[in-house]
Amino acid sequence: MVWRRRLMTAEGSDHASTGAATRSPATAPSSSQVGEARAVASAAPHFPIRTDWTVDEVRNVYHQPLGNLVLQAALAHRAYFPPEQVQRCTLLSIKTGGCPETCTYCSQSSAYKTGVRAEPLLPLETVLEQARRARDRGSTRFCMGAAWRGVSQVGPRQFQRVLEMVQQVRALGMEVCATLGLLTAEQARALKAAGLTAYNHNLDTSRAFYPQIVSTRTYDDRLETLRVVRDAGIHVCCGGILGLGESPDDRIALLHTLATLQQHPESVPVNALVPNRGTPLEHQQPVPVWELCRTIATARVLMPASMVRLSAGRVSLRPAEQMLCFVAGANSIFTGDKLLTTPNNDRDTDEVMFAAFGLQGKPPFAMGDAARTHAAASHGAEVATSG
Repeated sequence: MVWRRRLMTAEGSDHASTGAATRSPATAPSSSQVGEARAVASAAPHFPIRTDWTVDEVRNVYHQPLGNLVLQAALAHRAYFPPEQVQRCTLLSIKTGGCPETCTYCSQSSAYKTGVRAEPLLPLETVLEQARRARDRGSTRFCMGAAWRGVSQVGPRQFQRVLEMVQQVRALGMEVCATLGLLTAEQARALKAAGLTAYNHNLDTSRAFYPQIVSTRTYDDRLETLRVVRDAGIHVCCGGILGLGESPDDRIALLHTLATLQQHPESVPVNALVPNRGTPLEHQQPVPVWELCRTIATARVLMPASMVRLSAGRVSLRPAEQMLCFVAGANSIFTGDKLLTTPNNDRDTDEVMFAAFGLQGKPPFAMGDAARTHAAASHGAEVATSG
């Protein structure tokens, strides 16, 4: 990419203002910088964890001038997390295509002619090879997705194979996330016992707009799966998709639902639709970056101790646009050539961006001090260091 070449050139070029031939080595932070960082960290009480937000409050946060919103979100972010730390995650489709669901955005639905063929569950060694490769390239969270309606529809033998994948990937020292569709309480407990860190089950959009997007499962079906995941002691990963044709009020309603769950999701992915050929939404226009940024910033203000993940659709953003999202509170990305079946930024490109912007990776199972304190108070010491 042109921008990548420019960044690499800039990294090695002379600095005209100083005459230096090379970049100055990084220096330790000054005492004033350390003091400033501690002062920002002590601001956590000014961004308390609330689950009693009203719709009007969420609307007021969302609709304030973007500069004010981003500043507020940046302060909330710094109250709970190191602002330069961005977790790299990798998402692998372990079972592609043939899904009986009718999600209008998804290329894996058997209801649409998208060119995605139904494939069997990947072999364990293939999954482990991909996980090792991701870990060696800087990812600390490995997510596995299966195109199923739910685990109950595929039987115990398939599920047992997934449990073994979870165990083996966790043994690599990575956080492990899975998205397998609907779950029962027994299945959630089995995933927890296997070592699953988090379970992804997005709400996609608002309750009011949802029937226009999915007809084969209800909003309450999704909320019930979130409940059994939470009851099993697994972290919840739940967010939505922008660009489905929803209104700003739908985005506000989705954020309100997430922020008023009994406990905030530990992970909130914010996706921008990548239109897939053959789906009903293949001609949707891309979401403007400022709308993506506004949603990320609002999520950060409402759920300050959660990981806010800049997820699908990042491939269309320029580096400066991605940086705006990081300033607004995003502290995770998915890296690798694909997100399930959609294109994504490659790791080499992300390495260049991280170096140019001074971003650092997040270790597995690590949280900011303020987020860790909140987690310990909410869940007990057992999960105080979980990511």
